[in-house]
Amino acid sequence: MDKFKRIWATKNPDDEWWSSFVTSPLAVVGNWFVVDIAWITPNLLTLFSFIVALASAVFICLGSLDESQRISFHIAAAILIHVSHILDCMDGQMARCRGTLSRSGSFFDKATDHLQVFIWFGAIAYAGYIHAHQDVTPIFLAFIGVSFYALRGYVKYVTIHSEMERDKEYLTATARTSAALQKQFDELGGLGKSLGNNLAWFLKEQEKLFNFDEGVFVFMLSLALIIPSTLIPMLWVFAVSQSFWGIIRCCQRGQQLAHDQRPDPPKIPDK
Repeated sequence: MDKFKRIWATKNPDDEWWSSFVTSPLAVVGNWFVVDIAWITPNLLTLFSFIVALASAVFICLGSLDESQRISFHIAAAILIHVSHILDCMDGQMARCRGTLSRSGSFFDKATDHLQVFIWFGAIAYAGYIHAHQDVTPIFLAFIGVSFYALRGYVKYVTIHSEMERDKEYLTATARTSAALQKQFDELGGLGKSLGNNLAWFLKEQEKLFNFDEGVFVFMLSLALIIPSTLIPMLWVFAVSQSFWGIIRCCQRGQQLAHDQRPDPPKIPDK
């Protein structure tokens, strides 16, 4: 039990919606089995996650080509998407548990995360194109969605770069914010907390659904693969939500940078 608690403590309090109460807890269970196996490294888990994501995209395309096997291929793809995301959660947990966090590992993880979102929605756009009898609307919606999703990530990292040029302690302050989130997470729910506390935590986590980030994508993609009638509506939700958040994040980051570059007001000397 001590080992499980130690791994659970590495669970990211800022996990995305579906990750928070599905894939991340499953990742804790997975790490219980492998965290002490020396040759299994966080970077290896990241690589496995990406390979499984590629396999899921292949299954999506195969199911679109063979109507008789569509259901089987697409259910397999939905399962593989979840396996990929569980592995994606496991790598960070393992690195934190072992104390081996690294900048190169973080870069590898984030780069593959973004790339697999493009691959998943490229595959699902192709499936939608076939399902809609070669209507290009699904391809257009997926293109809009991934473009604005990329914009969200781009403005985030441009902001970090700009803030670091202004304040070398910017990331330290961000780390303190993360620590405060961890404290709130520990106080609200988790192992050893009451059913009421964990229910309150679960209800609060539902707010993250409206962030429409990678954790939500895992759920949306799986639902569209299992229930084909939701595929086109899902792509509309994806395109609209990413357009909305892409524009909002651009405005927010721009305002943040404009505010932070203002000089401090002159001090009025005491009379």
